[in-house]
Amino acid sequence: MAKLVIHADQVQNKINKEIYGHFSEHLGRCIYEGLYVGEDSPIENVNGMRTDVVEALKEIRVPVLRWPGGCFADEYHWKDGIGPKENRKKMINTHWGGVVEDNSFGTHEFFELCRQLGCETYVNGNVGSGTVQEMSEWVEYITFEGVSPMADLRAKNGHEAPWKLDYFGVGNESWGCGGNMNPEHYANEYRRYQTYVRDYHSDSKINKICCGPNVDDYEWTRQVLATCFRRNNDNQHGFMNGLSLHYYTIPGDDWNHKGSATDFDEKEYYKTLNKAYYMEELVQKHGSIMDEFDPEKIVSLTVDEWGTWYDVEPGTKPGFLYQQNTMRDALVAGLTLNIFNKHSDRVKMANIAQMVNVLQSVILTDGAQMVKTPTWYVFRMYRDHQDAQLVESSIEAMPIGLEAEYSVPNLTESASVDADGVLHITVTNLSLDEAYEVETEITGKEVTEICGEILTGAMADKNTFEEPEAVKMAAFDGAQRTENGLKFTIPACSVVHLAVK
Repeated sequence: MAKLVIHADQVQNKINKEIYGHFSEHLGRCIYEGLYVGEDSPIENVNGMRTDVVEALKEIRVPVLRWPGGCFADEYHWKDGIGPKENRKKMINTHWGGVVEDNSFGTHEFFELCRQLGCETYVNGNVGSGTVQEMSEWVEYITFEGVSPMADLRAKNGHEAPWKLDYFGVGNESWGCGGNMNPEHYANEYRRYQTYVRDYHSDSKINKICCGPNVDDYEWTRQVLATCFRRNNDNQHGFMNGLSLHYYTIPGDDWNHKGSATDFDEKEYYKTLNKAYYMEELVQKHGSIMDEFDPEKIVSLTVDEWGTWYDVEPGTKPGFLYQQNTMRDALVAGLTLNIFNKHSDRVKMANIAQMVNVLQSVILTDGAQMVKTPTWYVFRMYRDHQDAQLVESSIEAMPIGLEAEYSVPNLTESASVDADGVLHITVTNLSLDEAYEVETEITGKEVTEICGEILTGAMADKNTFEEPEAVKMAAFDGAQRTENGLKFTIPACSVVHLAVK
């Protein structure tokens, strides 16, 4: 029996809803065919955005969307994507597949998509091949209200009112595809570029995201912060609101052999989860460096690219990064989101890569068909953590797996209390063959009613266009009240959400 202890009256901090954010890049079929089909498509759409996809995304309460990249961001010139579509420049997407990018999805379309989703906006600017002027004019085009060259251009292109720009990334992966810079050089470029990401209105603040490390490059974190981080007179952050972190879970031994998304054995299953659990160490170690500069935790560790990365599905274009999604991916999502919840004092935004048809997507499409992946169901189950209060919790876990090198904790958890006083508990069971009885002690709250939901199946179970609901969420009525809280048995290879009133 495992012991879960929850102190519902010991609030630690808010779990920012932006932790449940998403990422959409001009890559493969994420934007085109996935999110955007155009106004003239026979597929049902509103202003070119797929209705079925938008409705599915609204159900998981997408809080923020990052765009246009990714590596694509540092070769994207925003003026190519405005004005009449027939006049927009065409380009070759050199990063992803060498296909023609016709720029029919640009700034206006992105903000229209976010309007339909009801989510916040996160735009990534071009430092690698762009200029300060280009970035400054883009911010002006998006946000300035009044008389200015860019505001006039925006009105000429059909949108007189400014949009709200919530987050702006100054470059992407500047240590790699975004310019191959060293940390000192990027940090000084960041200071210069961010100066011109202006808040034109006091009531519409843009949160600036600085390019942080790749995986465990702790020296990048330290050197960038040493150059960039300053406090202003109000003891605020001065130059940045967030520092990004990118980490992908890759079970294979190298980038050329990442492993199959669907054809894997138990050894590879546990290896994948072990590598996903590495996020715990990354958040802790990068967070401790940030604490040296920012002990008040004003600046967010923004994990704006995370998720599983496998070899592409056989028969698909290598540069499109299309992969299937199984119960293994659902468990990666569950344990990762539990980690983010538990570290939500520092992790205040995260963006799974990517939203549709690319990497660990929540939705797959094929023509007019659409399926929700097992990962979508995890985001659906965890949505009540958004903007809830993290409360103190701990669970007795033990290492499991076929090899000590790739062991994982059998159980992970997090708990929060929402605005209505409902306690939300999410638990993952990473074991492939063992169910666990969980005795839960709850203090600070009387248990009167328990509602539950579960996602479970064999490790390689997946949803296909032929069987779109092979894996789906179901009601979980296995939790019972006890004198000290509740108890339940969590099946093998499963994710459970309990709402306790």
